[in-house]
Amino acid sequence: MIVAIVVVGGHTRNIGKTSVVAGLIAALPEMHWTAVKITQFGHGVCSANGEPCDCETADHTMAISEEHDATSGTDSSRYLAAGAARSFWVRTRLGQLSEAMPRVRKLLGESENVIIESNSVLRFLQPDLSLSVLDPSISDFKPSAIRYLDRADALVVPEGATFAEGWAGVSRRMIESKRSFGFRAPKYCSDELVAFVAERLAAAKPIPVGWIGDCESR
Repeated sequence: MIVAIVVVGGHTRNIGKTSVVAGLIAALPEMHWTAVKITQFGHGVCSANGEPCDCETADHTMAISEEHDATSGTDSSRYLAAGAARSFWVRTRLGQLSEAMPRVRKLLGESENVIIESNSVLRFLQPDLSLSVLDPSISDFKPSAIRYLDRADALVVPEGATFAEGWAGVSRRMIESKRSFGFRAPKYCSDELVAFVAERLAAAKPIPVGWIGDCESR
């Protein structure tokens, strides 16, 4: 039975989303997290393994695998290394996440507390908490991140970041109206962010004193 769901998204690749997820897992170990990484591949890439291919068969539209190796360095492996009870990688073709959701929902139904790295999953789930990682120094902004930015309960941004006009389709006023938590790499998950997450999830599952640990630099 699911107690709480947290979703961590972001406006582009390689801005620290996985590090935020791993930091929260490490800082709240007794939540016994099931961690899920969702990746959507473009045309010409096989969802089964993420490799280039020319297949168009139904067998290659999506795949879900459980991670068992905490040392490989992949994103799903980093979740395990941070202390996740279980870790999964969900791959689908771009725009076809709906095909994977029945299996994802079944997986979530077998879990306790779930943390998901994705933007587009917000189309199908109403999490207890949604975070968005933003870096104004990077101009790229995924359409899925723009679509669901208003759903974010808080932002995770580099320390000292300022948001000038420049992201097409993104409201600076909306960004500045949201609560934000700064980070300085390689520590992406601040103690303030951990306390915020713990407080927001307390309504779903009370967190006893002593559950909150230190964020790890990951």
